[in-house]
Amino acid sequence: MQAWRPTVTHAALGTINHRVPDPFERLFLQEYPKVVAIAYRVLADRTAAEDVAQEVFLKFHRSHSPDSERASGWLHAAAVHSALNVIRGDRRRAQRETAHALDPARPAIANPERVVEDAEQRREVRRALRRLPERTAAVLILRHSGLSYAEVATALGIKVGNVGTLLRRAEEAMRKEVHRATPE
Repeated sequence: MQAWRPTVTHAALGTINHRVPDPFERLFLQEYPKVVAIAYRVLADRTAAEDVAQEVFLKFHRSHSPDSERASGWLHAAAVHSALNVIRGDRRRAQRETAHALDPARPAIANPERVVEDAEQRREVRRALRRLPERTAAVLILRHSGLSYAEVATALGIKVGNVGTLLRRAEEAMRKEVHRATPE
């Protein structure tokens, strides 16, 4: 799976800060790419990731101030939780995978067995994530979405020094879940 990357650059963010007077709009322009990327990391579906991002920003706008120090952390954590809720919907996920496999716009792959193996591996990772405690899954998703330890700590409301330990434990729990589900 090729990761989707946001297109907003640091230079563009500097311009946004100077030209956009509305605090919520500025927060949206700065954080939207990262929120979508986090959701995409979980869902592997850009449209669904953008839907999650919109939902997260709507919830945030209704109940929080865009000037809050914890705004980006709240948005990142909410993206993880909302995306995890989406993958818990087995029927919708199965429909997306079927549509993706049957998409005539996809280039032909030389090795169909590899395609099936890759799809099964992605499904197993999502199943394992679903079985993990939400905080454990969240730390994995946030860190593997490119967030720094400081950003992960803010999103989860923990000390930066605890992120490494939680991440190591989460990776071990994930390995056990995948191994437990893998037939011998």
